[in-house]
Amino acid sequence: MAQPLFTICTLMTNQAQYEEMRASFVAKGFQEEETEFLCLDNTDGNRWDAFSGIALFMTQAKGRFLIICHQDIRLIDSRTQLCEKLSELDTLDRFWALAGNAGGTVAGGIATRISDPHGEDQRRGSFPAKAVSLDENFILLRRDTPIGISATLSGFHFYGTDLCLQARFAGRSAWIIDFHLRHLSAGRVDRSFYLAQQALQSHYNALLSRPWKIRTTCTRLNLGHSLGGLVRQWFANRRLARRLNQAP
Repeated sequence: MAQPLFTICTLMTNQAQYEEMRASFVAKGFQEEETEFLCLDNTDGNRWDAFSGIALFMTQAKGRFLIICHQDIRLIDSRTQLCEKLSELDTLDRFWALAGNAGGTVAGGIATRISDPHGEDQRRGSFPAKAVSLDENFILLRRDTPIGISATLSGFHFYGTDLCLQARFAGRSAWIIDFHLRHLSAGRVDRSFYLAQQALQSHYNALLSRPWKIRTTCTRLNLGHSLGGLVRQWFANRRLARRLNQAP
């Protein structure tokens, strides 16, 4: 196979669901002779979490674009429509690195293009919308603008947010696009979700909340947040602690 345009990457816990997902991609134009499908087998237990799995996918994938998706999505829009949306991003922002169908916007809102148990044919917000986070059901990575994923985080939540932050640190951007698909799951916010949020916040607080004094061979740099930023973070941590105590 010549270099595929897309590599579809999935953590698999249910073989039947995975095969149905793969068939939906093929039916919507992602022909197997020009599309690479990679999966990590978690059917006998979570040998791979999302962070370690994505790190491995990044080293193994051959496609120009990586699509990291859940096994329980089914495409509604086609490969042609996706390529049109990516071409639009190329024109709009040559530094884009990530795209998804749902997430949080830089304006503080949410943009979503999905059908799921919460509702059919949902269209919330305007598209394309610049993102600060992406929902994990479907995330596309552009390989010629490489970014990483945090090595010290783990689990199955907030890797979309982590990827967006990594892109931002690299001077890249993330976008929510008008690409419609069906997600069979409604999602669940439980104790593991809030523990993952706590871990992500602690990780980035350690990186960003304290002033850094950096000495190079030629100069000195002073980087860091203001006292006001630290106070705001303290109140945010208090709110998260209350949610964690109340979570099932």
